[in-house]
Amino acid sequence: MIERFSVRGTILGMHNDTIAAPDLSWQEQALCAETGSEFFFPEPGSSVREAKRICGLCEMRPACLEYALDHDERFGVWGGLSEKERLSLRRTQDQQHQQRY
Repeated sequence: MIERFSVRGTILGMHNDTIAAPDLSWQEQALCAETGSEFFFPEPGSSVREAKRICGLCEMRPACLEYALDHDERFGVWGGLSEKERLSLRRTQDQQHQQRY
């Protein structure tokens, strides 16, 4: 609807200029790309032990965790941390940030 009332091409141009695509090259080298997603997105109540074991061996773990935190991934194991662990880490980081300022 906005496009109909905007100068042709301005919305798309603005979007391209202000939002950079995330660098996802780390995903090609990540060990999770070689395994099934069921390890990293298990049914509720299922173990994430195997996913964490795989993440522990992966060199891309830091980039994966950074991506998950930056993009507020709320499901699955990312960078070796579960949803609850990432939420706890986020809260700790927020508290530390608030204490600095």
